[in-house]
Amino acid sequence: VQLQASGGGLVQAGGSLRLSCAASARTFNNYAMGWFRQAPGKEREFVAGVSWSGGSRYYADSVKGRFTISRDNPKNTDLQMNSLKPEDTAVYYCAADQFGLGDSGGSYDYWGQGTLVTVSS
Repeated sequence: VQLQASGGGLVQAGGSLRLSCAASARTFNNYAMGWFRQAPGKEREFVAGVSWSGGSRYYADSVKGRFTISRDNPKNTDLQMNSLKPEDTAVYYCAADQFGLGDSGGSYDYWGQGTLVTVSS
């Protein structure tokens, strides 16, 4: 069972990117999904999460109003990122939580390989 993140790249400040996380198995239909990021020299942090049904969504304060998480069971969990800032530069990871809500406190058991987002000023 694997998660494959894609969609990263180089964008100017104020621009947009859409990240996608594809699951290799239908198993993840019933998992909460989350996006995390890790900037150079910093700890990994929660960005956004969504419940298994898609009915509940959670965001870090730093991205509220700019990022939107969505899922299309059984296929992808996407992260639409608008109004990007240089401080959004990081490697972004998608992750799956079997028993969680999709919030920052979940136990994410499965992780994708990461996709790099670079925002230039």
